[in-house]
Amino acid sequence: MRLLGLLLALELAFAEKKPKLPVAMEQIVQSEPVTARAHLGMRVVEIRSGKVLYERNPRAWFVPASNTKLYSTALALTKFGPDYRFDTQVVADGKDLRLVGGGDPTLSGRKYPYERDADWGDGASAIEQLADALVAKGLKLVEGSVIGDDTRYVWDPVPPGWGADDGLYEYGAPVSALMLNDNTIRLKIRPGSQPGEPAALTVNPAFEYFAIQNRIVTAEPGTRTRIRFERPIGTREVWLDGTIAVGAAETEELLAVDEPARFAAQALVEALRRRGVEVRGGAGVRHRFGENPMACDSCEVLAERKSPPLSEVIQVVNKVSQNLHAEIMRREGGGQDGMKALFASAGITDEDTYLVDGSGLSRLTLVCPESSTKILLHLWNSPHREPWLRSLPIGAEDGTLENRFKGFAEAGRVKAKTGSLTHVAALAGYLDHPKRGMLAFSVMVNNYNGTSAKARAVIDKLVMKLLEY
Repeated sequence: MRLLGLLLALELAFAEKKPKLPVAMEQIVQSEPVTARAHLGMRVVEIRSGKVLYERNPRAWFVPASNTKLYSTALALTKFGPDYRFDTQVVADGKDLRLVGGGDPTLSGRKYPYERDADWGDGASAIEQLADALVAKGLKLVEGSVIGDDTRYVWDPVPPGWGADDGLYEYGAPVSALMLNDNTIRLKIRPGSQPGEPAALTVNPAFEYFAIQNRIVTAEPGTRTRIRFERPIGTREVWLDGTIAVGAAETEELLAVDEPARFAAQALVEALRRRGVEVRGGAGVRHRFGENPMACDSCEVLAERKSPPLSEVIQVVNKVSQNLHAEIMRREGGGQDGMKALFASAGITDEDTYLVDGSGLSRLTLVCPESSTKILLHLWNSPHREPWLRSLPIGAEDGTLENRFKGFAEAGRVKAKTGSLTHVAALAGYLDHPKRGMLAFSVMVNNYNGTSAKARAVIDKLVMKLLEY
């Protein structure tokens, strides 16, 4: 009995010394210069009871960065369900062939379902399959052109708030209802066998879209790789110069294309010609500028491709934080009108969010920690909980959390979506608490002055601290 009493006294003494959760969280925030003067908000909800365990600036505005993808993928999943599939068709329209985009973001070399560290395949494999189907139908001649048709959505390739040069790179590839290879060309650069030789280049998909000027020179072994890339805005010219050493590992540049529908149409032209089909008119494009989608009741469907199910598509969006795919989720889901319907069902008012894009690349998008936790709670209580959870990165394991929460034994209890821009860091998702069950949380840090790694480390500490309470 004396021993039991002593243990009880020690436990009570420890409990008295242990700071309350708000005090402990504030100590973490203030202990790091990167967050002490930053704008930081957080909200944590115990799901089974609905009790708010902790909050700090829960209704203040924050730039969420890629936390925005939670909203876009939630919209698509709740509106269409996990089994929804996108459709791409090739139709005969008079003398032309029309490659009709149905919003499918999976026409690429990406592996489905998601696999960590999976190799990237042929970026035009889906186009090759469509070409095979057309030849099997007996196609031998296209008297007109192959038209890339992206009229499913109004032609508005750059969401508000994206930077002028974002569209040159993979992360800012223009948005279109007809996409190929994430609307990018993957350019691989390898050294020559001897110093002074030009570097070797390969492109995926393997056809000429950009005019590439290669001035990269192979350097002596041990020389640091220095490659400069320039693509003048409004052109299809790519200028490369610099050095890469003999024996150095290959490097890769991901170059966004300027006209996605034309890019896809050109890929189909090339694929047909390799199969002996004569295409007299080349590649063209058809956009929509506000009017209804282009109907063609007399058009004959010659070939079509169905995407993997939506559950696998949103897994890629959230695991790797794919911007273009997130924009498609928003547009396919009805844009702002679709978002309003989602918010109404989740108990979010118009004053809680200001979303101008679907990916979070725009700094004009604003949300608050409270609205993010409401989205998380709404999806947890929906029929789509399991595919939703499978879409989120797991701490220290995969996706954008693969290198997060290192050193924390319970890192795998975290399933959450990251967000990162200059001076912006965010994390929102779920924490499997050993005593309280599942927690929904949102942490956002804006206007920090320091490295993003330090800001992320503070967020990780805040989330892990919850396990002690």
